[in-house]
Amino acid sequence: MNEMNRRRFIKSSFVGAAAMSLSARSWSQVSGANEDIRIAVVGFNGRGKDHIQGFQKTKGARLVALCDVDSDVLEGEAKALEGKGLKIERYTDIRKLLESKDIDAISIATPNHWHSLMAIWAVQAGKDVYVEKPVSHNVSEGRRVVQAARKYNRIVQTGTQSRSNPGLREAVAYLHNGSLGKIKLARGLCYKRRASIGKVSGPQQPPASVDYDLWCGPAPKEPLMRAKLHYDWHWVWPTGCGDLGNQGIHQMDIARWALGENELSPRVFSLGGRFGYIDDGTTPNTQLIFHDYKKAPLIFEVRGLPTHKGQDKEMDNYKGASIGVIVDCEHGHMVIPSYDSATVFDNDWKEIKRFKGGASHYDNFIKGVRSRKPSDLNADILEGHLSSGLCHTGNISYRLGSQESPESIREKIKGDKEAQESFERFCTHLDANGVDLNASKPIFGASLKMNPKKETFRNNSAANTFLTREYRKPFVVPEKV
Repeated sequence: MNEMNRRRFIKSSFVGAAAMSLSARSWSQVSGANEDIRIAVVGFNGRGKDHIQGFQKTKGARLVALCDVDSDVLEGEAKALEGKGLKIERYTDIRKLLESKDIDAISIATPNHWHSLMAIWAVQAGKDVYVEKPVSHNVSEGRRVVQAARKYNRIVQTGTQSRSNPGLREAVAYLHNGSLGKIKLARGLCYKRRASIGKVSGPQQPPASVDYDLWCGPAPKEPLMRAKLHYDWHWVWPTGCGDLGNQGIHQMDIARWALGENELSPRVFSLGGRFGYIDDGTTPNTQLIFHDYKKAPLIFEVRGLPTHKGQDKEMDNYKGASIGVIVDCEHGHMVIPSYDSATVFDNDWKEIKRFKGGASHYDNFIKGVRSRKPSDLNADILEGHLSSGLCHTGNISYRLGSQESPESIREKIKGDKEAQESFERFCTHLDANGVDLNASKPIFGASLKMNPKKETFRNNSAANTFLTREYRKPFVVPEKV
């Protein structure tokens, strides 16, 4: 090495080491650190609209850029913001956006299959990240986002906003303090109407305003086999995770939080099906998931059909919740029917306490960006990975299952009281919707045992193949970040 190159090497090494070792105090003295955090929102044809509104209301954040593969969506939102006096840079390709030195952080609200790769690319580019739930499309890539956040010292927040609400934080602390005694069961509910997405007779043309190659990204670039490109991607496996990983991830996260579990479950099985109509969706609209934690089980229920056939809007209610969490304990119960409230009952279902109160999850993200402390985040990426992973492993069990009669299923779960009770209500619900389960048999999933430390299934290569996917170049989630 000649003298000039040696000096350059020493200088660059010193600068890099100094940047990596900045304390929270010294970070606040870096040029621009006390100014606005410059935010870009990526994907806003749905949940991303709330990101745009939320960051505009967040002190210390400034929206400076938008990125979307649909030019109509991009241009419409950018013009609306510019009409309010904001200067907005426009991007179609996330990779171009990440090259900008005028952006400090990005928030991601794209379809699920893009979440992990965008988050990894962003932290590698030196950006902090707010990423919507689920943070991943499979277990392995979710863990790699966690690894990337730690390696590159980036702040990565998960979009499970319940964790920032004082009402729920106090309620969970109440459980963890033992105020209701030992937790016996946590049950998550996602009873949310999902109508048929229709059935097409052949490939459909994606909207002309969409860069379909970029839209597909890490997923296979296949012909569009549904009427709508947008939103209905939730209900097909290459891009979505069903309602378990859509709405249900919020309640899965609260249920795991209540249990105090910080790993994936050691055993899981699922059953369900897509009932009530025949359409282009492939994910279940009715599903039971059983996570067999040692201390107490976590049971999850998904229902997309209404209370009964011919009724389109009213949904079932279980112990005071349709979309929520019920925690059964030694000395009572806690019902969490929303993102920011909870009610405590004794064993006779007499109300004894209430918790309520909301807060801004966006504010919490900006707090973490400024402090450089992942511990300041209410929903650090690790929490998002674990709760997303519980959805993925439940879906893996389902996808490895086969159709069985109700009697066969009853025989297989007869030793599990809670599973029996849940299944009987499952059958009653579908009967009320005119579904004959002897004709349209449920899928009974594989019982899968997992090594929670390694996040791999034990002695089941078929299940382990679902922990990751074959990525489409160049949209490849790296094995090592």
